[in-house]
Amino acid sequence: MELVRSSAHDSDVLFAARVSTQGEQTLESSQLDGAQTEQDEKRNRGLINYLMRDRHGSPFEHNSMTFYVQAPIFVFREFMRHRIASYNEESGRYRELNPVFYVPSVERNLIQTGKPGAYEFHPGTAEQTALVEQQTRDVSRHAYEAYQRMLEAGVAREVARIVLPLTIYSSMYVTMNARSLMNFLSLRTKRDGSHFPSFPQREIEMCAEKMEEHFAELMPLTYAAFNGNGRVAP
Repeated sequence: MELVRSSAHDSDVLFAARVSTQGEQTLESSQLDGAQTEQDEKRNRGLINYLMRDRHGSPFEHNSMTFYVQAPIFVFREFMRHRIASYNEESGRYRELNPVFYVPSVERNLIQTGKPGAYEFHPGTAEQTALVEQQTRDVSRHAYEAYQRMLEAGVAREVARIVLPLTIYSSMYVTMNARSLMNFLSLRTKRDGSHFPSFPQREIEMCAEKMEEHFAELMPLTYAAFNGNGRVAP
């Protein structure tokens, strides 16, 4: 996962919010790129925190972050449940897919306990870890060999791909604004102090953690307010 393009700054939130009282003057007065007094910084931080706390969400939409994501298809299925982003994915109809498959690492927890909506995961045994790795590798290898045989026989790519497992990697561009990203992070990361705890699958949480790092760097005031108010999207 990498950030490929962004137009995202805390000042984007400020000028959008202040237009209600300042009109056309808001863009110039809300820039954060130049020198600021301590009073300016306190006022800007306070406004963003107020917007987050009282869930005035629209000012957080006037920005954009585009990420390039490579992940197994089962992760993409979870991504695309979020209808608050724009997606463009590599097509198995138009190109031959590469033999790159996800195999869980030995650190991946394998034992699931609890009830829906409150799962906990614990390490597997050495035997379970070995079984998961071997079976995943075997199935992926055999499936890709079947895929290749069909392609070599002249079968269309869109048909041949149906034998490929969910572990195969795909790639896509994902574009979100800060409000959408905060919604995504609130659901796809597990953090102490969240007002509404989430229990994401670890693989999509790994993607979310990388996206969160970029968000924190691009919009530090917004990110601080997000965390300070229980990681609830406004």
